[in-house]
Amino acid sequence: MTKIKLCGMQREAHIEWANEAGCDYIGFVFAPSRRQISRTVATDLRKRVNAAIAVVGVFVDEPVESISRIAEEGIIDLIQLHGREDEAYLRTLRSVCSLPIIKAVCYPHTTESTFSTADYILLDGAKGGSGKVFDWRQASSYDKPIFLAGGLHAGNLENAIRTVCPYAVDMSSGLEERGEKQRHLMVQATAIAHAL
Repeated sequence: MTKIKLCGMQREAHIEWANEAGCDYIGFVFAPSRRQISRTVATDLRKRVNAAIAVVGVFVDEPVESISRIAEEGIIDLIQLHGREDEAYLRTLRSVCSLPIIKAVCYPHTTESTFSTADYILLDGAKGGSGKVFDWRQASSYDKPIFLAGGLHAGNLENAIRTVCPYAVDMSSGLEERGEKQRHLMVQATAIAHAL
């Protein structure tokens, strides 16, 4: 069974649909984007999340202190870094926060980005949430679990999983129609991932 993260949750309905779908992770985007939510909204939504679902906070070059505060408040279970955060940043973050870290690597990438002390690596096609697919055959082998992202949707999800064999898939734009999350797409994607 491949795990799945449904990212960009912004409304109570999104949480209800994620709970119904039975996904493994949901994502709250704290970085500037059209899916960004405030700490206040995230706190309220967190209360509605099924206990079996882990909440991931998505950040881009955020001050360590801000992430630590959100973590201490119990809003998130994992930290996803989608910016230029380097190993020094990760060391500083770990010194103030014990949550697992997911580090995004976007293609094309530099050879330096193939190494990271993060707990998980997220492979993406471009800037997070852009919906850009990359050549999955380029997915380098890492010595840690992989989250596969980048333009995934119900039509290509099975092929992506069979090609890369990731620990988890991460979807956002592929769960939307006209920029809005859709219940049936969340349920469908979760069913596909969990069947493989």
